Parts: sequence; C-alpha cells; structure tokens
Amino acid sequence: MASCAREQQKGMSVNKLLVALGTALMLSTGPASAQVKTPGPPPVSGAKPVTIERITVHSPAIEGNLEGESPDRAVLVVLPPSYRASPTRRYPVVYALHGYSIGAEQWIGEIHVPQTIEGAFAKGAREMIVVIPDSKTAHNGSFYSSSVTVGDFETFVARDLVSYVDGHYRTIAERRSRGLAGHSMGGYGTARIGMKHPETFGALYMMSPCCLSTRALGTPDAATETAIRALRSPADSATLSWGQRAQLATAAAWSPNPKAPPLYLDLPVKDGVPQPDVVARWAANAPLAMLDQYVGNLRRYAAIGIDVGDRDGLKDDAGKLHAALDSYGIANSFEVYPGDHTSGVAGRVQDRMMPFFSHALAFGK
Repeated sequence: MASCAREQQKGMSVNKLLVALGTALMLSTGPASAQVKTPGPPPVSGAKPVTIERITVHSPAIEGNLEGESPDRAVLVVLPPSYRASPTRRYPVVYALHGYSIGAEQWIGEIHVPQTIEGAFAKGAREMIVVIPDSKTAHNGSFYSSSVTVGDFETFVARDLVSYVDGHYRTIAERRSRGLAGHSMGGYGTARIGMKHPETFGALYMMSPCCLSTRALGTPDAATETAIRALRSPADSATLSWGQRAQLATAAAWSPNPKAPPLYLDLPVKDGVPQPDVVARWAANAPLAMLDQYVGNLRRYAAIGIDVGDRDGLKDDAGKLHAALDSYGIANSFEVYPGDHTSGVAGRVQDRMMPFFSHALAFGK
C-alpha cells in the first residue's frame, strides 16, 4: 500500500509539472491573437528616421528539420540614422527576439518600431544596428531551441544570423559589441542562448521572460492529448486552440523524436498517463534549472538586465532568476514596472532596452 501511495503521489506531481511546463508562457498573455495592440510612448521631437531593411537569411542549422520549417528566415534589419551618411563607420548590433505566436513583422507593431528606436536615439542612446529575426513556426514558435524536429533555432541566432549580419553590414564584429534581447518567448531565448553562447554576445536584456521554471499549476487537460494525437501533419496544428498549440510547440522544441511521425515529438502524457522521462526532458530546458551549469559563462557578460510588469504572471520567476544570479555574485539589473505582460513593452524598448545597450556594448573608436 505504501508503494502504491508513493506511485500515486509521484503521478500527481508529474501531472502538476506537465501543466506548468506546457502553460508557463500563457500565464499572462491569455488567448492569443496574432498581435497585441500596445500603447506606444509619445513621439520624440526631432527624432531622425532609421532605415528598415527586410532580408532573408539562409540557416544551415535549420536545414533538414523534420517539421518542414524553412531554413530561409525573414529578418528585419534596422539601420541607424547615420548609417548611409557615414560609409566608414561601424556599429554594435542588438539581436532582438520576438515572443510566441507572432513573427518579426507583428512584433515591430507591438514595440512600435521604428518610432521607439528613433526615439531612443533622439533621447541620447548611441546609434546601433537592431536585428529582428523571424522564428515563428508551424506551431507558432521555435522557443529558440535546438531540435531535430523544429530545427536548431539556437544555432541560427548564435551562429548563422550573426555571421550573415557581420558579412553584409558594417558591424563591429566582436562579442563585446553584440547584444541579445527578447520579450516573453524571446526573453526565454535570450536566457537560453545567452547562457550557452557568451563567445558570441556581450550583454543580455530579458523582457518578461517566459518558461524560466517548472511551476505546479493544477491537473493536465486530457483533451489536449486527444487533439494533438489526432493531427496528421504539422500544418494541422492550426486547428488547435492557442494553449494546445503552445504545448505542441514546446514538445517539438524540447522532446523531439525522429521515430515518431507525423509530428516527430514525444508528449509528456500518453493515453492519459504522465510520462516522467519526457517531463524531465522539458524540465532540463528551464533556465532556472540550467543556470548552475553556466555560471562561468554568465560571468563573462558586461551587463545583464531583466524587467517585468507588476501585473505580469511571469513576475515571480523573473524575480527568481534575478535572485539566482545575485546568489552567484553575477551582476544584473532587475526592474518591476507598472504594467502587464505587454502593456509597457514599447516604452521599455525605447527608454530601457536601447539605453541599456548604449551603456553595455563596446562602440569602438
């Protein structure tokens, strides 16, 4: 009886963990439209125009993925006002990662680019290039992870994209002159890629990062498993609810299985029974669990910033990340500002993120 009770208790804890992992990114965003309407800061008088170039970057790291994601990725490159007029000048670069369920074009609407970047420069931030890659997938998001199913989006950002930008634009091609930032799923990507690639980036800024930990929230929804297992191709995920699709995207990123067509992934529940081995694979991708392994890497950054709204359901985990960095003596800034998950993000880009990199990055001579 005692053994049976222990197994039952273990199953209950796995159930809770499953839901936490599958819904962490949904805590404050709610049901998703493709784009959230957000207020922008007032225009800054005298701001000079930036130039936005829309390019395509081929990523060898994404080639051959089992989900059929294109290795040719849309990328927005925001060039500062002086770029055309100063043909010998080189610039630092900030790579900015969008959140779940949207792509690069939708995100610049949420963060009011070009207005906010122009405003940041007009208010005193030093000029830099901003690069915004599109990492939306069949299931609405790559989680900037390395997976044979969805593709190695981690390496796309840290190697392929950086190499292309350095080869085609007048950048300062050194890690101390590269920043990495992101919001929500992009904040998760910043934490993940930042921990693993300090040889590429010199400063990190995480805005309302999702999926930092595995928190117990309740019991899993059996309907999600039924709906996902009924799919016959990755494209069919468009028929799922937003939350179901988010769990599917998480599985594609964190529990790929090349021997499990047509979706090529393992779910953390099978026939209603939790699968602890799959749950463990998901948990291994949570930055708060990863951090202890990458302390030396995190110490290499010139600056690390974290911010989150005071009404954002992700606030507690963001605070835990700040505390974990503090416990290791890793310098970082942490700010809780008035707002929810998206209401303040445009203003934060202009008045916090861009000035942060203006101080943190190396601008050369």
